[in-house]
Amino acid sequence: MSVPTFSAIPDHLAIIMDGNGRWANARGLPRTMGHRKGVEAVRETVRAAGDVGIKYLTLFAFSSENWRRPETEVSDLLGLLKAFIRRDLAELHRQNVRIRVIGDRYNLRSDILPLLIEAEETTKDNTALTLIIAFNYGSRDEITRAFVSLAKDVEAGRLRPQDIRPELIDARLDTAGIPDPDLIIRTSGEERLSNFLLWQAAYSEFMFMPEYWPDFSRDLFFSALEKYAARDRRFGGLSAKQAAAVGS
Repeated sequence: MSVPTFSAIPDHLAIIMDGNGRWANARGLPRTMGHRKGVEAVRETVRAAGDVGIKYLTLFAFSSENWRRPETEVSDLLGLLKAFIRRDLAELHRQNVRIRVIGDRYNLRSDILPLLIEAEETTKDNTALTLIIAFNYGSRDEITRAFVSLAKDVEAGRLRPQDIRPELIDARLDTAGIPDPDLIIRTSGEERLSNFLLWQAAYSEFMFMPEYWPDFSRDLFFSALEKYAARDRRFGGLSAKQAAAVGS
């Protein structure tokens, strides 16, 4: 299958995979069918990201707020996650994909946590795409945990408050060692971050797509990358063209 070339691609792409339930409702299907179809979109997206050379792909798989959903839906979502790891881990490992999991691990169910740890340990030395699974993740919770960690160091005399810098906060977040996302995509037409990577998204590009996640195809993925390549990222300064004009 041919892979297009782009003038620029994001080193780190993050995706809010939204719309599984609405996809199913629009077709008169149970919501669980939307989640199952969404897993197929995950597989295709991971393959496409690897094909174009993206280094980091973060998928918002299960938020810390998702526990509020009906118990049957939560059970199905967790079952799909377990099935994905059991079925796809070996293939991802063969593809040299490294898996990393972010989110609060405290009090996670005993049938989930070992699988997440296994996925990380099995693939920790891989050097191609890093697939970051945001599970039981909420950005405000993540930032709170980071500041609690810093506060403990201050209390113990290991750190002075005036020495706290953004880089030090970065190092206490779940994403420590991972570059901030260059592009964040959200499907289903919703236009909000929903407590996802709030600190890390300071200079991210955003793309809100009307398609539901189960319909997120390889072609849509490449279309999003093409639009990203056309954007002019300035990070608060001047673009290369503007800087050249000023210097001329």
